[in-house]
Amino acid sequence: MSFNRPDIIRPPSEWKSYFLPLTNGCSNNTCTFCAYYGSKLQTRDVDDIKSEIDAVTLFTRRGIRLPNIPGVVYAVAQEWDGRRVFLQNGDALVYPFAKLREVLQYLNEKLPTVDRIGTYATPQDILRRSVGELKELRQLKLGILYTGLETGDDELLRKIGKGVSSDQVVEAGRKVKEAGIAFSVTIILGLGGIEGSQKHARETARALTGIDPDYVGALTLTLIPATPLYEQWERNEFRALSPFQSLEELKLIIENSNFTDCFFSSMHASNYLSVRGRLSQDKERMLKQLDKVLAARDPALLRPEFLRGL
Repeated sequence: MSFNRPDIIRPPSEWKSYFLPLTNGCSNNTCTFCAYYGSKLQTRDVDDIKSEIDAVTLFTRRGIRLPNIPGVVYAVAQEWDGRRVFLQNGDALVYPFAKLREVLQYLNEKLPTVDRIGTYATPQDILRRSVGELKELRQLKLGILYTGLETGDDELLRKIGKGVSSDQVVEAGRKVKEAGIAFSVTIILGLGGIEGSQKHARETARALTGIDPDYVGALTLTLIPATPLYEQWERNEFRALSPFQSLEELKLIIENSNFTDCFFSSMHASNYLSVRGRLSQDKERMLKQLDKVLAARDPALLRPEFLRGL
């Protein structure tokens, strides 16, 4: 079967990276809120990946385009800063270890200016790897993993089909940090709906404190048509939070999380308000910003719905 190149889905911080697909889809296709729900995972042949690396090398060094290479490769390479590579798609760390090592070795050989490689990784992907394997990947410049905690509420994790407990995500995070790889965690505001909001926020703060990640990115739930959660919402079985309720949830998470040194942000396009800073150093300032907006309750202070996106 030929490999279908995935759409570019990446963390906001990877906007200048070269996007190199190793997989298409996600190995954990049971999350009820996610566009990957029910998708089939595809893995790409190593030789095909190497051919793309060769093409990027030739283009960046000599400006030569090859006729058999997709145009998107050159469109991305033109905007690339030459320093960072992001492995696609939903969880490229699921790629077989020996093949992943071979790809990273080849990438480093052909493009030595690359100083950091990143990828999405499910907690299950991480738990399947030993600390020794992760350290080996770190030596090959795998410098950051992006993982979805989503919520620290174990009951909610089961309900949304995440496939892991909050303790397992904490374990995965500690393993990544032990390997010397930066760990970035995403959480989803509003995932518990109105009824589960308080528990979702407090348990998420508890889990984040246990992980003590380098980065936390807060997203706001976006209901995606054809997903089970969207269908629950259509049947009035799920009551979504209002924009200001989502900010109350964000405030509760920031208030109750404790970190050594974490960059916490709600800069993603799904959010109604952008808040960012280092925790715990900037906690007071960030909470004051939220308090000011929550006190005003002025929709003009929020990102309008038509500008929100995934």
